[in-house]
This record gives sequence, C-alpha cells and structure tokens, in this order.
Amino acid sequence: MRISVVRVPAASPSDTLSLRERIEEGTIDPSRVIAVLGKTEGNGCVNDFTRGYAVQALRGFFAGLIGEEAADRISFIMSGGTEGVLSPHFTVISRSEAEGGPAADGSMSLAVGVAHTRRFLPEELGRTAQIAEVSAAVARAMAEARIEAAADVHFVQIKCPLLTDADMADARARGVDVAVDDTYKSMGYSRGASALGAAIALGELRPEEVGDDDVCRSWDKFSDVASTSAGSELAYCEVIVFGNSAQASGDLYMSHGVMADAIDAKPLLAMLADHPGAEVVQVLAKAEADPAGRVRGRRHTMLNDSDINHTRHARAAVGAVLASIVGDPMIYVSGGAEHQGPAGGGPVAVIFRRAESSK
Repeated sequence: MRISVVRVPAASPSDTLSLRERIEEGTIDPSRVIAVLGKTEGNGCVNDFTRGYAVQALRGFFAGLIGEEAADRISFIMSGGTEGVLSPHFTVISRSEAEGGPAADGSMSLAVGVAHTRRFLPEELGRTAQIAEVSAAVARAMAEARIEAAADVHFVQIKCPLLTDADMADARARGVDVAVDDTYKSMGYSRGASALGAAIALGELRPEEVGDDDVCRSWDKFSDVASTSAGSELAYCEVIVFGNSAQASGDLYMSHGVMADAIDAKPLLAMLADHPGAEVVQVLAKAEADPAGRVRGRRHTMLNDSDINHTRHARAAVGAVLASIVGDPMIYVSGGAEHQGPAGGGPVAVIFRRAESSK
C-alpha cells in the first residue's frame, strides 16, 4: 500500500478548481482517491449546509471523471467551521498498491483504511447501538489499512449523524424516545458515542465499561485518537483510520499526541522536535471548550455565549494555537471533543513526509 495526501484550498464549499489543477498536473489520480477530508466555512452547527453542499459538489466532480459508482465509494467527510485563522480546504487521500512487499528493515509508512456503518434509527444515536456499530466499522477500516496493532493507529476520523426535528418526530410517532431532545445537543451525543466506539475497537476501553449513561457524562472515558464530527447530511457513520503499517510504503508516516486543554501546544511541539527535518503534510486536531468552564484555573465564557456556539470558539482558539506553530492555517481542526481526549483537550496528529536523507 502507498498513500498520497494532498491539500487543496477551497474558495467556497463547491470550489473544485484547485482540485482539478492538481489532477491535471498529475499530483492526484482520481481513480485512486479513497477519501476527501474537508473544512468548510459554515457554522459547524445543525444548520450548516456547507457540508452537504461540498459533498454534493465533490461527488459530482469525481463522478464526471471516474463514474458514479466509483465516486460513491469515496468517503467524503466534511467538518464545518473555519473560524478565526482556519482556512477552508480539502485533504485528498489516495491509495495505490506499490510493487514489492514490506520494507526489509521493518520500517512503517502511512496506511489508511475506510469503512462505514449501517444507517441508524433516531433512537440509536448517542447510545450503545451506535457505539457498537462504530467499533465494528473502526475494526474493519483498521484491517483494510493493514494496521496490525492498535498502538500504530494515530487518528480515527468519524463523520456521524445528528438528530433533526423530523427524526425526533418519527421516533415519537413510533412510541420510542431519543437520547436527547435538542438537535444541537444531539451532535455532541453522536460525536461522543462514535468516539467511545473507536475507544472500544482500539482497546482503550472494554465494551462492558461503556453504557448509554456514560455518553456525554463519564468524561474519564475517552479515546486518545478519535476525532468525530456530526452533520445532518448522512444517516450512518463514515470512518477513516490513519496509522502506520509495515505493509505500507512511501515517504509519509504519522504521529500523534493528546492536548490537555485548548492552549496546550506541547504535544505538537514535541512531535516536531522528535522528527527534525521532516515536512509537515497535514495537522489533524480536535477542539473543545472545557465543560468545567475553566482553562488552567481561569474562567472561560465559551459555554455561556448565547450568540456564538462554544464549538466555534474552541475551533478558533485551537486553530490559532496550532497554526502559529506550523506556520500554516490550512489545517484540519474539528470542534466538539466529547470523549475525544480528556475533557477540555483533544487529540492532535501530524502526517509527516520523511526528510530526503532518510527516504
């Protein structure tokens, strides 16, 4: 397996000009694209239609190049919200089969696998049914990536559904209840359940340790590598597993750390120090307003702002911290880190390209 990762800027959620240029110059082979991870400039909330708009535009673009059936096999995961300095863009992930077998020296390169769950009923979101389905999908994606050990998984990106008014009305009509009767809060429940599913798949938690009552309550239960994003544009979960594998080749590889809070730059700085000379290809991170209402003992007001959702505040803050370190605002920072890293913090991962001397 050989993975290619190419970032392209986006002038709007439907902008495919830079993507087309990369394809025409041969940097991207559309027939080998397996996933597109995007940051769109909407509000990242329930009514952020830039996510679905971008997916529709990208799917149509690729369908025109490789056919509808092939385009439907691509995982399009859009995260809304580019507050502050964050720059809208798409990260295009391609996979091909390289000649030869595993590296003779046992070295590892970036490997990526994709999977998706079945469609969920409204009453399953934010509960153990979602947790179990996501856990199974993460395991399938990990196997597809040929990553043998959970320790070699460095980021699990999951796009999950949320509850709409229509979903809740459907559940009531059938005489069943839902996890939460607020559409915005349902985003957090879906993100949290998905993250707990990833934690179980990777052995960070045992299945018997997690139940319905733990979702968005037991903050001591989390994954160090899960990143989940909720949207109304799908009814199932899309899963992308990133990691390193001895059965992968190429000059890309990955590392990750865990931020303790929204201003914790140490994990990213440590990764850069541990990989001198390597090029940063992309940074992937989660952002969250600490549910306790404090950052390093100081009160924050993100949770009390009635004008701007706290996920938007957090994305802007974390995006600025990380972009200032790598010197590039075109990075992937997703808001809402329920059960994704410790409360108030979140995972941060880097895709590196090896220095010329070590290729």
